[in-house]
Amino acid sequence: MIRIAGLGLAALLLAACSGNSETAGTAQAVGAIGAAGTPTASGMPAATVAFLPAGEEQLSPKDPIVVKASGGTLQAVAVTNPQTGNAVQGELSPDKTTWTSKDRLRYASTYQVVATAVNQEGAPTEQRGEVHTVKPAGVASPALFQSASGDFGVGLIIGLKFDRDIADKATVEKSLKVTSSPSQDGGWYWVNKREVHYRPKDYWKPGSTVKLETANFGTPIGGGLYGGQDVSATYKVHDSWVAKADGKTHQIKAFHNGQLVKTAPISMGKTADTPPRGPTPTFNGTHTVLGKEDHKIMDSCSYGVCEGDPGYYKAPENWNVRISNDGEYLHENLKTVGVQGSDNVSNGCLNMNTENAKWFFDTFNVGDVVEVTNSGGPQLSINNGHGDWAISWSAWQAGSALHG
Repeated sequence: MIRIAGLGLAALLLAACSGNSETAGTAQAVGAIGAAGTPTASGMPAATVAFLPAGEEQLSPKDPIVVKASGGTLQAVAVTNPQTGNAVQGELSPDKTTWTSKDRLRYASTYQVVATAVNQEGAPTEQRGEVHTVKPAGVASPALFQSASGDFGVGLIIGLKFDRDIADKATVEKSLKVTSSPSQDGGWYWVNKREVHYRPKDYWKPGSTVKLETANFGTPIGGGLYGGQDVSATYKVHDSWVAKADGKTHQIKAFHNGQLVKTAPISMGKTADTPPRGPTPTFNGTHTVLGKEDHKIMDSCSYGVCEGDPGYYKAPENWNVRISNDGEYLHENLKTVGVQGSDNVSNGCLNMNTENAKWFFDTFNVGDVVEVTNSGGPQLSINNGHGDWAISWSAWQAGSALHG
């Protein structure tokens, strides 16, 4: 919405342009602001000034405020947000007839605009007014699903978590951009109303650079919501490290860039209904490394079996490589060394001896892959860590809001 007091208002159409973050400072101006102009003695018309948007229209904060002069050139432009005291930076066109703000504006704000233009004889015309930006019912802000610090394995999953339910997922998805070098096809999958993930059909190529960018700010995304501040991140993918753990052979094999470099005996989660807890099989499917802890107290109370309950345990474990949110780790367990390579007796983790557990701890990092087969357990879910790779590519594509 814009309200203008002064001389020479011209109705003009809204122009759209993205800006940067709003900063404090002095708006670009040419000369000093003068008084309202009048026709000269020679009868030459005074210059006129118009602001965009015009009338009762509210401006999206991703679009610029535009000031235009007709019958002359702009001499001075000042735009200020009285709620913050910040002046808005802008750029004057080469012919000095158009001023366009270049700072990113704010939601639900009123900007005071004062502009002066002069005609060919130098007679000034001053124009004052207000520009109002959209006041949304709410703002949905995204956060990165995976921070971009460090480098990652070929099983890297990226995505966004919004702080509100998204009604118009298709509009949001259209505004998301992922570029990779080398180029790789991929797609988005909506995990729920607030979370969306991205992955390629197959693992990322070793050495890839992957960039995620959003462009939701200032965009209506359904239910009266608008997009919050945009985010971006660049991810680096290191060499391929893929481990294949087999519950039948009780072995784990590690491959570096496709070449087998290590084989170790393991004990997975037990499938037998043995008291006091019953079966605790490892989840089948593709896991990725979520983090590492050299020493950790494993406490069964983390999944509801607490002190005093049958099957309760609390034990220190070393060289822990976490592969799910459900408490699955590759780690040292000296109590099961005698059956590692022959039987599955753990509470869901992949048990190893000290030497092998330390090797995996030192070698595997966030995003590296652990493929579990023949565990006797259910499929790893997408909400249980980074279980995205356990979803078939056709099902993944169907999870896009733009599918079909």
